[in-house]
Amino acid sequence: MVSTYRVAVLGARGVGKSAIVRQFLYNEFSEVCVPTTARRLYLPAVVMNGHVHDLQILDFPPISTFPVNTLQAPPHPEQWAGGQAGSPLEEAACWGRGGLSPSKAGSCSLSPAKGWKKEWADACCRGLRSVHAYILVYDICCFDSFEYVKTIRQQILETRVIGTSETPIIIVGNKRDLQRGRVIPRWNVSHLVRKTWKCGYVECSAKYNWHILLLFSELLKSVGCARCKHVHAALRFQGALRRNRCAIM
Repeated sequence: MVSTYRVAVLGARGVGKSAIVRQFLYNEFSEVCVPTTARRLYLPAVVMNGHVHDLQILDFPPISTFPVNTLQAPPHPEQWAGGQAGSPLEEAACWGRGGLSPSKAGSCSLSPAKGWKKEWADACCRGLRSVHAYILVYDICCFDSFEYVKTIRQQILETRVIGTSETPIIIVGNKRDLQRGRVIPRWNVSHLVRKTWKCGYVECSAKYNWHILLLFSELLKSVGCARCKHVHAALRFQGALRRNRCAIM
């Protein structure tokens, strides 16, 4: 029997989340950063431990807030209205777009666009709340992108419907090839994510295809074990690291 899993990939602009997906699917990487402006859907088939899984990978553009329900669709970061300058989400978007330093990120102004279309927002966020797992990507060289992930994760938890099963969340630190520019020690992030947040954590390099396949194989294992309520996500993820083999078809 073929299992179908829906996975949402979220992150601030410029963190390389789309590059991770394309490296996984097509074994390619582009030095040119093309911002994601609309939701992208990928439908690969993956074999893990002899079982075939159909993935629905949803690559979302940066969002201002996680939707409270399926009827709410947050605006595009460039179209936020009434947002306060200096918020973690705004700073993360500014950093990714203009390469600003942390001290200047808060001064970036995002002027609201006039008359943004509801159809765009609906298409952008369609399916965001009905996925089986979330991949939250940040740039290890950008503190604001980690703050973005921190905020989105908290909003996912706060809007989770009471009584529903736990949806796995995996935090991904991309651009490991730029290790010298790291802004937060790896141990600090790993400890926070695994011990406090109870989420899986992995670092990768989309540019050099390092730990990309590992990331998705552990994602599949984590999703498959999501019904084991007596074992939290971090332990399920760590167990998956030791015993699985994954290949894309």
